[in-house]
Amino acid sequence: MLRAEGIHKIYRDGKKDLRVLKGIDLEIKKGESVALVGPSGAGKSTLLHIIGGIDRPTSGNVFLHDKDFYTLPDRTRARLRNQKIGFVFQFYHLMPEFSALENAMMPALIKTQGSRLRTQGRAGTLLRQFGLGERLHHKPSELSGGEQQRVAIGRALINNPDILLCDEPTGNLDSDMGEEILRILFELNKKGTAIVVATHDRELAKRADKILEIKDGNFTL
Repeated sequence: MLRAEGIHKIYRDGKKDLRVLKGIDLEIKKGESVALVGPSGAGKSTLLHIIGGIDRPTSGNVFLHDKDFYTLPDRTRARLRNQKIGFVFQFYHLMPEFSALENAMMPALIKTQGSRLRTQGRAGTLLRQFGLGERLHHKPSELSGGEQQRVAIGRALINNPDILLCDEPTGNLDSDMGEEILRILFELNKKGTAIVVATHDRELAKRADKILEIKDGNFTL
């Protein structure tokens, strides 16, 4: 379903080149769960952003349903990303001026450019499933960290993505709320959504079908 080949990423740091990824190869199958582990700065988040179509690799190719992501026009790539990939970031990235419901609706409104009533119904259903039925019209500043993360998951799922990319999804949560978030994610995985999780948590990683460790810019053997 998603395949990355020979991914290199180099950042310019003053006059020096910072080589973050050094020839990564990766394949994600439909319904698979994969944990990316490694120390801070190893390139986990960078790899997620590249396979998700957010950050262009210095070299290499990413294929989503056999389409070469970075040869597509920017608008086409953005549309494909919106339709097929969901993102759950560590720091939520909710829009502060909008309610929980409106935040969850955003990707679907971009996708359909209309049908607001239908989108609102689906977003509300998702958030109620996540225990947020009484919080739909609260803004992010009125929500706890765990509630914001559940809104972010709802937003990631609103378009029924084929793959969910999660960057330290429990990093800012207490243990109880972190466990609840993981329960939600892996239930989705059982229903067929592929999941890639970048994490420092080895116990979390053990729940995945496959563990890949990044060190010095590539996977360890």
